[in-house]
Parts: sequence; C-alpha cells; structure tokens
Amino acid sequence: MTTRVEVAYQSNNRLGETPLWCGRTNRLWWVDIEEPTLHCLDPASGVHKQQSQAASFLGSCALCETGGLLLAVDLGLHHRRLPDVPLVALAQVEKGLDNRLNDGRVDQRGRLWIGTMDNALHRPNGSLYRVDPDGTVVRAFGDVIVSNGIAFSPQGTTLYFTDTRRHRTWSFDLDLDDGVLHNRRPFADFTSDRQRPDGTCIDQDGCIWMAFFGGGTIGRYTPGGRLDRVIELPVTNPTCLCFGGSELDTLYVTTAWKFLTDEQRAAEPLAGSLLAIEGVGKGLPENRFAL
Repeated sequence: MTTRVEVAYQSNNRLGETPLWCGRTNRLWWVDIEEPTLHCLDPASGVHKQQSQAASFLGSCALCETGGLLLAVDLGLHHRRLPDVPLVALAQVEKGLDNRLNDGRVDQRGRLWIGTMDNALHRPNGSLYRVDPDGTVVRAFGDVIVSNGIAFSPQGTTLYFTDTRRHRTWSFDLDLDDGVLHNRRPFADFTSDRQRPDGTCIDQDGCIWMAFFGGGTIGRYTPGGRLDRVIELPVTNPTCLCFGGSELDTLYVTTAWKFLTDEQRAAEPLAGSLLAIEGVGKGLPENRFAL
C-alpha cells in the first residue's frame, strides 16, 4: 500500500523536533533544537511564525494547562506565557555536566517526563527525570546516552523510553498516583542493525509510531512490540511525530538536515521540513503540564 507524504511546511530545520498539536488553537508547535527556534503553524491558513530563543539548545516543548508553553532551554525549564513576555524559570534540571535537555512528554497527571543527553553523543551522562507541576525535579534513572522517544499508553500506565545511541526502547509500568516507574523491560531492540530510534507518539489503538533518524522511515509497533507498518519518507532524518488536525488524523513528522553532506542536502530538498501523512490512524490529545 502506497502512502502519500505531503509537505506541511518547508521549514529547513537543522534539527526539527517535538511536534505538538494544540487542540485549543488548532496550531502545531515544534522546535529547531540547534538554531534554536520555536515554530508555530496554522495548517488551515498556512500562517507560520517562528521565534528565536536566547540559548545554545531548545531541547523540546510542552503545552501548559494554564496556557503557553514549557520550554526546555539548555538544562532548564521555562514557562513561555506570551510571545513578547520574558520567559519565567521553573526548574534547573541538571548542572555541571556536558549535557542538554532533549525529548519530553507530559503524563495524564500533568507531570513532565524529560531526559538529558550527552552533547558528545557517546558518554552515559544522561538521565530521565520527572518534573512535578511545582517545579520539583525527581531523577528516575541514569546511565543514558541520548534520551528520546518518551510516550505513554492510552491509559497512561505504561511509559516508553528510548536511548537512541544504545539502539533500544524500553517500557515501564507507571503508577499514576505516586509518579514512580516500575518493571523496566525491553520493548524493541535495534542493536543488530544499528538503527537509531528517535521520537515517538501513540495512536488511539495504543500502537507506537517511531521515527528512525538516519533511516529515512517511520514505523508503527503494536503494544506487544511487533512492527506492523513501515512508511518510507523523502528524507534521511525523521526525528519525531505527533497526530494533529481537528480529528487528530494527520500524522506530522519533523525532520533534520543535521549530519547530511552538501551532496545529500542537494538531493534532499525537503530535509528539515515538516511533513504530513493522512489516513494512517488517529491520535490522542496531548497532555498538558499542570503549571
């Protein structure tokens, strides 16, 4: 079966990441981590806005229950209430390590789960953290190279987590009452073919959609860990995904041109663009940080 991949916005991101659909405004948010820039697209009108951030890295973003966004700026979290109002610091997640914040996602109780990663991409300096609405930061575990692929089952009681540079994805039981992870277990292992699993999202059937950086594909896995669909893309580096649109039936995919040679970039004019795929499923509303 042939699946049509559209261009939602030709954004030319060096490292596009973390697409989030806001159902209140019918807009899509995402970041370019290394520029660093916050992007917003109104698909109905085609209006696109962007805002550069004073940082080395803009790791990810999350929607807030009270409005605005929570931004992962270098190693700290900041609330962006309005475009022209200064950011308000919420929490410093780490200090003293050559790390940055990377992928994050909010659970059903309004807590943010976010990971750090090694800037050199090979040292196990990173960790996964839970950030409570009052700014309390709790370290769940360490020994992580590149934190990625944080997502939750439709019931919210399973957390998925990927270490891209270890080529593995795990699942955990999440106690929604106390916010503690239990029963770490393998979900998918890519060590044999050295694929680089990146960002993920969950559909209404509880299947896990995963982007493969450097692999030029996205894949869907059943809750039992079986790959049941692969979609080839016109770019080498898909990074993350989310479902959006009024019916949550458009799959948006951020991409990157980072690590591509000049020749590869010339051959991939869509590298760094925001892509859209229709008719592959429906998603779930994004949880909001209970700031």
